[in-house]
Amino acid sequence: MVKKPAPDATRRSEKSRRAIYAAALALVGEVGYPKTTVEGIAVRAGVGKQTIYRWWGSKADVLLEAFLELGEEAARAAGQEPYAIPDTGDLAADLKAVLRATVDELLEPRFEVPARALAAEGLVNEQLGREFVTKLLEPQLQLYVDRLRSAQDAGGVRADIDPRIALELFVSPLAQRWLQRTGPISYAYTDTLVEYALHGIAPH
Repeated sequence: MVKKPAPDATRRSEKSRRAIYAAALALVGEVGYPKTTVEGIAVRAGVGKQTIYRWWGSKADVLLEAFLELGEEAARAAGQEPYAIPDTGDLAADLKAVLRATVDELLEPRFEVPARALAAEGLVNEQLGREFVTKLLEPQLQLYVDRLRSAQDAGGVRADIDPRIALELFVSPLAQRWLQRTGPISYAYTDTLVEYALHGIAPH
């Protein structure tokens, strides 16, 4: 009798983890953050509730980690390194490239629906909003800071510019337009934001 190999616990755990991510993102998009529960995520993912509590402390932890994974998957699909802004020596081109990838992500229903639900809840739920900023937004914004500082070192950006404020010239308008639906978001829009941010709007 041939002995069957022992089940690969690591693989099984990874399969469950991905099922939990998918269930959490789907639920928050369908019913909103307040009605999303660990129990509901467990049922949807086909796992026990204790499996979730073994890996995460709360539904917020599950959702935030699921978003990180979703962002990394999107970057890999686009042929980019997760959480990296290219440094080709051409700041405008690099910013336009990463903002175009951001537009693709924001318009992807799999990302957009749960992202809107979480963003809306973050406005009224201070703790979730703080975690959303700390765990998701700030690490991404720091990448812009690093790229702008690199441009400063190369003489492409004024030395007295604060990169953390400067990045808001193109990141914040995109976020506002997407969140409040004040207008369409597109490559042309984000390219224009970069041009305005880097070259200003006064006559040359």
